[in-house]
Amino acid sequence: MSDLYTKKVMDHFTNPRNVGVMKDADGVGEVGNPTCGDIMKIYIKVGERQTEKGEKEEYIKNIKFQTLGCGAAIATSSIVTEMTIGKTLKEAEKLTNNQVAEELGGLPPIKMHCSNLAASALKKAIKDYKDKKRR
Repeated sequence: MSDLYTKKVMDHFTNPRNVGVMKDADGVGEVGNPTCGDIMKIYIKVGERQTEKGEKEEYIKNIKFQTLGCGAAIATSSIVTEMTIGKTLKEAEKLTNNQVAEELGGLPPIKMHCSNLAASALKKAIKDYKDKKRR
């Protein structure tokens, strides 16, 4: 397996960051791929801070994930949490599957769908937060 993946993918697979459930999450996004069986759930806690211009902005204060799937699915979930913690919601929403794959040093073409799942789960968590806030 390790000859298919970069060292960074293997590191995030064997030592995933930010794993767990967040009971007081502000937003939760869950996605799955019925073809391969991967299921990802991302939890976000949103904070508010002031910009240099004195405006308020919302950012990802904390993020956790649970993934049931292959090594690439776990690695992409892990790297997404590292890439987005501290980012504004606007910045996090712009995250693409290609950026996720690039951050890991690449993924085999057959595993690129995992980066789509991780980015989609994050976007669903942000949407969930915004929907709850509107209510």
